[in-house]
Amino acid sequence: MNPKYFVHPFVDTGLGNSAYLIGSHESKKAILIDPLRDVDRYLHTASQLGLTLTHVLDTHLHADFISGNREIAQQTNAVIGASATAEIFFEHQPLTEDSIIDLGAFQIRVMTTPGHSPEHISFLITDENKNPSALFSGGALIVGGAARTDLLGHEHTHSLAHDLYETIHHKLLKLPDEVNVFPTHGAGSFCIAPASSERTTTIGNERKNNHLAQPQTEEEFIKRSLTGLPAYPTYYKYMRGLNQQGAKILGGVPVLKPLSASEVKAQMDNDVVVLDVRHFKQFGAGHIPNSYGIFVNAPLVVWAGWVIPFEAKIILVAESTDQRVDATRQLIRIGYDNLVGYLDGGIEAWAREYPVESVQNINAKDLRERLNEVNVIDVRRLSEWNDGHIPNATHVEGGRLAWEDFHFPQDKPLVIQCASGNRSMVAISVLKRQGYKNILQAEGGINQWKLNNFELQRN
Repeated sequence: MNPKYFVHPFVDTGLGNSAYLIGSHESKKAILIDPLRDVDRYLHTASQLGLTLTHVLDTHLHADFISGNREIAQQTNAVIGASATAEIFFEHQPLTEDSIIDLGAFQIRVMTTPGHSPEHISFLITDENKNPSALFSGGALIVGGAARTDLLGHEHTHSLAHDLYETIHHKLLKLPDEVNVFPTHGAGSFCIAPASSERTTTIGNERKNNHLAQPQTEEEFIKRSLTGLPAYPTYYKYMRGLNQQGAKILGGVPVLKPLSASEVKAQMDNDVVVLDVRHFKQFGAGHIPNSYGIFVNAPLVVWAGWVIPFEAKIILVAESTDQRVDATRQLIRIGYDNLVGYLDGGIEAWAREYPVESVQNINAKDLRERLNEVNVIDVRRLSEWNDGHIPNATHVEGGRLAWEDFHFPQDKPLVIQCASGNRSMVAISVLKRQGYKNILQAEGGINQWKLNNFELQRN
């Protein structure tokens, strides 16, 4: 690494993404790449390090979160930099191939790197002799792979895969092996196929270990890049447009209004949805009827964006102030801004005035004995299902339950199963809202089934 600058990463494990603060030791100037919308942590770190933010840069129009670029610009007067082909409707510096951002001791050169999206750019740090040392690659190159090309619809998938092949093989792999690579997308992101848990890499490592960086024909590359892609959350379809138009500037994380149980009840009668972000076991033990149950660590940011209508007005039920604030942060990152308030006093306050519902569990031993008496619905990802599942179970990725028309037989109890319980409780809350009554949760999910060494079926 060049001693004249340093890189401070900010990893969000919920979205599976990283933002990067790059600072100059000499000038004390800094830039920020691909920030989330709640920007206080970036500003706090920059302040602690004595840095002045001059630019906030985006590698592409994000499909999985709202960029924090306008929040940063409002609070710091930093210049927003984005691809000249992104068709952004607010003030920014359009960046093209070989555009230069000069921080004195080092420069940041723009590289056009389409593939993950058509307007995608990457940022290459070079010294005064134009020697490259670090690449901020967004989704153009990640550890063990590259970000998917199918997020703009089937009609664009193959042309973007072609662009990605050109980007990787005819541009990025031309860089020296020692160049450090800092991707935005990483493990946990639905913008990628399953990849390494490592967050950073080098060109040399990817040349050796990345299956998309191996010598291959374009046809082989496209086939590999389109294999194993999971379903992705429904909120993705809103993010690109919001990042083009510019989402509302919040000026910080909103402080929600406390609501009494009766006020919550009145709001529910007006089609406001209740989102319970407590642990799934707490939700199962007692919750407000017709509420969504999504544990804040599920992660909330993915599952809320998958199952809750995007324009919904939301009231939170949380266990603590910290949990409520965490939930608020996650929701605004993906544009859920219609936050009406929270249930003051938590579920206990509701239970003093109104009935609660619960979810019955069934353990692995009882489930095995009753397999002929129930219908098992496995809501894990397809890759998990293919690794082994309960015999005669039905597979439906959990997020699809809210938006696709499934008609499960109700002559037997439905047993909803995931890996451990988080996702199955989300699915149960969705199914209960759809009118299903006789629902059980597979306690401990497939993990408990495996611990008992029960038979697994593989397709």
